[in-house]
Amino acid sequence: MPQRKFKEMVRTYGFDEVALVPGDITINPDQTDISFALGNLTFSIPILASAMDAVVNPLFAIKFSKLGGLAVLNLEGIQTRYENSDEIIAEIAQTPDAKLTPLLQKIYSQPIKEKLISERVGAIKQAGAICAASVTPAGTKRLAPIASDAGVDVLVVQSTITTARHVSKSYRGLILPELCRTISSPIIVGNCCSYSAALELMQTGIDAILVGVGPGAACTTREVIGVGVPQVTATIECAAARERHLKETGKYVSVITDGGIRTGGDLCKAFAAGADAVMLGSPLAQAIEAPGKGYHWGMSHSHPALPRGTRIKVGTIAPLEQILFGPTSVTGGTQNLLGALRTSMGVCGARSIKKMHDVKMIIAPSIKTEGKYFQATQSIP
Repeated sequence: MPQRKFKEMVRTYGFDEVALVPGDITINPDQTDISFALGNLTFSIPILASAMDAVVNPLFAIKFSKLGGLAVLNLEGIQTRYENSDEIIAEIAQTPDAKLTPLLQKIYSQPIKEKLISERVGAIKQAGAICAASVTPAGTKRLAPIASDAGVDVLVVQSTITTARHVSKSYRGLILPELCRTISSPIIVGNCCSYSAALELMQTGIDAILVGVGPGAACTTREVIGVGVPQVTATIECAAARERHLKETGKYVSVITDGGIRTGGDLCKAFAAGADAVMLGSPLAQAIEAPGKGYHWGMSHSHPALPRGTRIKVGTIAPLEQILFGPTSVTGGTQNLLGALRTSMGVCGARSIKKMHDVKMIIAPSIKTEGKYFQATQSIP
């Protein structure tokens, strides 16, 4: 009798292991459509700024909105706990590594002030910008109505891992269909990384889903609890759920790849894997306008019992507009991200983001090093 395996494992893929195949036709990059629709809102660029305190404050959200994207303000972060948020962030940036986690645990233990939620959202709206705000599932019932009353345009319900079904003895968990009935604005939920979890979340009535568990530059979830799926595979899985949900219900739920994107090449591969938009953290934390001033830290770094995340020094490399639209002053793909996307769409023959979903992908782990002997052996200033 043949011996049975206890478990079967499948091969999964991250950005560095795949490549895109050029199309049979090419298109001028400036004739490609990279817009992103969410509910009744349309954004000229398919990028969301991550709801992390080192990335988004009201001033950054206003700037990002005027450039065509959507920045997400963390309603359970420093902006809603402290009037003097700039001073708190400066303290985090200046604290030695050995003392940082206890400091963050202390800083984030301060209560959230409802007045500050209204003020921060109001400041973004008064500037004529589109406002998105993030809450955790545990904080949604209390904080979402406050944000809604303040005029928030998009609500993001976000945690390390989110499912449509949650088991707890201590409280009645967040019921997403009830939230969708009470909040009129588009609702984004995440994060997840599997077909089945994504499909169940989509069936609750939400408008978009965040894909990614642990790939972020400042996240240590994979090291701490060993959970995650590489982003190319995770995006493909969730995009498959989107297509099934669309076929069964007629509703298109957008897939937003969140985390692990460092360069224009990564961004392009995310769209080919099925993303409708991407959420960026560390690439935008490098902007001059970012509140972290060259530093970036994980959202779960401040957990009182099991911190997950770390502070990283990303540096300040360029104005936000240059990172998004160029012109680039470097050759590594970290600036002019949207120019890279349009060029990739052009050479792959994709006129729109949805057509980018049809671009052929291949397994190519050597794509970044093939023929690059001199780049690998020389120090490039």
